[in-house]
Amino acid sequence: MAFRDVNARRHIGLQQLSTLASTGRTFLGPMKSHKFIVDEITNQSTLICSAVRLIESLDLTSAVGQLLNETIQAQNKEFKTGMSTLLFLVGAWSNAVVECLQQNIPVPAIVSVMSEGLNSCCGRVQCLQIPIHDVKKELCSSRVRPKALESKTGQVGRHDLKNSWNLLCFQTDISATEEVIPINSCSHQGHDCNFNKFLVSPLAGFGSVASVVKAVGDKSSPTLSGSGVTAPSCIAQKLTHSRHFSTLGKSPFASQQGNFQGHLSGPAADLCGLGRLAVALSHGNQTSVKLLQSIAAYQQGRAECSGSSQVNLAEIVTCSVLGLPESYSCVSPGFVTLVSPEQATVIKHFADKPLRILLVDGDLTEEYRHLGFNRPPNVRTILEHPNPQGGGAGDAWPSRMSDVLMSFEVNLVLVKGNVCKNFMERCLASRILVIGCVARAVLCAFGSATGAQAVTYLSQLNTSCIGNRAWAELWKTGDGRAVDLGERLPARISAGGIPLLTAVLTTALPSKAQLLEDQFWTLLYRLHHALKDGKVFPGGGAVELLCLSHIQALAEQPERPGNAKELPSPWLAGCKSIVLQALASGWKRYLCVLLCNTATVSSELEAGAAVDHHLQKAAACGSPSAYILEEFRRGGVLRGGSEPFPGRVTDLKVCDNVVAKTEAWRRALDLVLLVLQTDAEIITGPRRNQILNSPVSSEFMFL
Repeated sequence: MAFRDVNARRHIGLQQLSTLASTGRTFLGPMKSHKFIVDEITNQSTLICSAVRLIESLDLTSAVGQLLNETIQAQNKEFKTGMSTLLFLVGAWSNAVVECLQQNIPVPAIVSVMSEGLNSCCGRVQCLQIPIHDVKKELCSSRVRPKALESKTGQVGRHDLKNSWNLLCFQTDISATEEVIPINSCSHQGHDCNFNKFLVSPLAGFGSVASVVKAVGDKSSPTLSGSGVTAPSCIAQKLTHSRHFSTLGKSPFASQQGNFQGHLSGPAADLCGLGRLAVALSHGNQTSVKLLQSIAAYQQGRAECSGSSQVNLAEIVTCSVLGLPESYSCVSPGFVTLVSPEQATVIKHFADKPLRILLVDGDLTEEYRHLGFNRPPNVRTILEHPNPQGGGAGDAWPSRMSDVLMSFEVNLVLVKGNVCKNFMERCLASRILVIGCVARAVLCAFGSATGAQAVTYLSQLNTSCIGNRAWAELWKTGDGRAVDLGERLPARISAGGIPLLTAVLTTALPSKAQLLEDQFWTLLYRLHHALKDGKVFPGGGAVELLCLSHIQALAEQPERPGNAKELPSPWLAGCKSIVLQALASGWKRYLCVLLCNTATVSSELEAGAAVDHHLQKAAACGSPSAYILEEFRRGGVLRGGSEPFPGRVTDLKVCDNVVAKTEAWRRALDLVLLVLQTDAEIITGPRRNQILNSPVSSEFMFL
């Protein structure tokens, strides 16, 4: 009777968990429903479409809410993806556990069977893993015959072809078979030519992985455009080629290939595969995938010597620019940041001059002390340096520090932390550009490129700490126009050979800036983890459908007598089928909501019928995994694998990360079972719950 008493009591924690998790169900699938979060203090609204931002915005005062927040933050910190799946499964499995409790299933049985069931699923879906090498090979294992490269004056010779065409990637949209691509180069001779060696031009179709060209002598501003804003060309020479794809063989990705002639190999094939992989992982995020293709092209070119195909996250930063259409989003070499009009005036004064740069690893304030600093005991400083001019005491430190910078002829200071306002004003008056709140990765990049060594205090400054040949300019759009947005202006700071890239994310809606940045980083980390794992899952519900099929098959299997290790007692064997069906119900709810959010079914009832239909066909096939892979190849499992975009139909396949997805499953179930056991302990008491968790004692109490 003990378990009946436990189940009769309310499991408040599980109910709270289910309620909190239900707020994120619209974040699954390609047709996500965004939410507006309004700040009660400032009345400013923010557009969100991720579980992380949702949980951060909720007032989580309960212990269950704090646990949910910590679980999602842990997933976000490690993977930057999978949080929406985690949040939904937390709610689905919380409801499933409550249903088990209502049928008087013991807590130990729920914990044991669900844990073993999920472990079995993680092992079963390994057969769906697609190696990255095979993915990229299948996406770009085609043949290409590039047409002649022409300029306005006629045919380009063999020498020009060799110098102008280093890398080449292709577009699957054969309706745009011809495109004229202007050759762009660096505005600072000798500084960004390495960047333009791998310059990527924007292409018309969503599936395009841009063409990569090299040119010398152009003076236009270097901008990697990812969404249709082409950079101006100061020379007449243009590059023209055709893209034709053909389908070779049958693979899960065969439908993404068109007609080509020739052979694509080496860096071009690798870059093409990397770009197409980014498309598959984008889940319909068109703007971010074009930016990522540009980044991949540049970093792939730099990594040719090392043979590495990894995406270097440390060399990528973002800058949100408000007031411009999203079509102006692009990738720029160097560091793009927002500055005040006074700082912009100093930048205009520099006018292509080489700058002496200083890096400060900390705050640039009088009160700042490094971490671990201990003040000497029993010492009180009254006044360090009396001011004979009669100025205020607060002016002494800014005056002395600005004098130090001028004595070393420093023009540019990048500070990791905050900057004293009075000190900033003095530096601007002396035409010294000081920029605060700079990420450590940016400081490291400028240190490597300029030879500057970061200091903690300006009193440590010496000649060897100062770098050379940096430069600054106001950021320009892809068509070469400077941007005047009022209070905050985008500026670009760079140096010769710096590997740093800035993804400039433009939007006319301030409430959408955070959303665009989150989407960009999510896609970037998906590609990073896919390359790190070396494999991906087919997306569109393929993996979850196999889990559902596998768990249902386990629930229907008669128990073997020799399976005493898994089932320590007869009553636990009777509970196993019920618990496994509850676990399977979580997968089914996930698939139904995913189908509803793809706008391919009108209701959850219709979605459930579609899932059951696929389960029956998978069972009739004899090999559910083979059936799922075939469905994925033919257009997406549950027909949710194709991501619909407004005004365009595409057959692009969707892929998911392997480790991030399985870790999201584990974290979701671990959280649910933790809350379950905590609820049981609160209801029964710690000592009694310890007795309940004993299989032998639980059997007698249950009987």
